[in-house]
Amino acid sequence: MRKDRRFVLATLAAVLLATAGSACSADTTADTVASSVSTSAPAATLVGPEAFAARVAEADVVTINVHVPDEGSIAGTDLTIAFDQVATSTELPEDRATPLAVYCKSDNMSGDAVKDLAALGYTDVVELEGGFDGWVEAGRPLEPAAA
Repeated sequence: MRKDRRFVLATLAAVLLATAGSACSADTTADTVASSVSTSAPAATLVGPEAFAARVAEADVVTINVHVPDEGSIAGTDLTIAFDQVATSTELPEDRATPLAVYCKSDNMSGDAVKDLAALGYTDVVELEGGFDGWVEAGRPLEPAAA
């Protein structure tokens, strides 16, 4: 009887230790996943009108208006691609390291577009904070919508 009790106690202790080890391991895994999610790089660098203007003026930058419908554009815009078509666009540069400057009217649509650009592998993306509404508020001109 005593050997049976020892066997049961030993088995119970082994189960408890295994369960405790799993719980600690699961917590560590959850913390690691949470840590990696919270430290992931943003899809784009959000910048104000002055920094955006400087970016657009750089020689190799491709500037993209993603606002729908066309309500105007910033001088120097290279492409107009609807925000919801960025992921499937054939107009984007093939080189994923190409510097991009992306904007819309208020920065809502561009926010979606830069997430798609990040998913496509673009690594150097700047987004205009406040969109071209913020651009105009800062006293900068906007080219009229195409007729």
